Amino acid sequence: MRNKLVLIVLLALPVLIYLIFATATHNSLFLPTISRNNLELPKWKSYDKKEISLKNKITVLGFVGNDILKNQENLFNLNQKIYGKYVGFDDFQMVMIAQEGSEDQVKDLLEKLGRFSDNLSGWKFVFAKPQEIQAYYNSFKLKGKLNINLSTSDVLIIDKDKNHRGRKGKNKEGKNEYKESYNTNSAADLHNDMSDDVKIMLREYRLALKRNNKRKDFRLHESK
Repeated sequence: MRNKLVLIVLLALPVLIYLIFATATHNSLFLPTISRNNLELPKWKSYDKKEISLKNKITVLGFVGNDILKNQENLFNLNQKIYGKYVGFDDFQMVMIAQEGSEDQVKDLLEKLGRFSDNLSGWKFVFAKPQEIQAYYNSFKLKGKLNINLSTSDVLIIDKDKNHRGRKGKNKEGKNEYKESYNTNSAADLHNDMSDDVKIMLREYRLALKRNNKRKDFRLHESK
């Protein structure tokens, strides 16, 4: 019986992954690059005491500053519309940059998020000084700005090579568009644009993995 269940899961998983990827409706198979080879996260203290890195991860990067609870509704939106859909992917993480001294607020937030999500392992919080947060934000050369609390409702998508990804060029209607971030205050923005773009990112790496596996199989066959 147990072997049958394992077999069913193995057969169903590829179908489920395909359905997730197939629902993306963006005009491109690949998400455009806004900026390349951005700075790695400094070795700031993290909430779970583990080192957090952008390299080799698909990251949703946010700046929550020093007034996290005031903006918790935005993070609940992000948790529901984005995190809940992709928490099962090992290479996916949500990294939020907070100001030193807001550790208790993060603890309270995670307790509240835990009422809606069983697995919060993909939520990562790091803490830095105000000037460090501002300098790191500035390094992305964004059009947006941090507010007085060193936070913004906008989040970024960063790929495994620390490239900032978003929308640039012509959309499905043939109109020029530029989207460097996604507004967590807008459920529609998260549900439509961001959810779609994260799917594209995951599909990119799935296709790349398949190509790499085929090359390995071909080299192995040639060596025999």
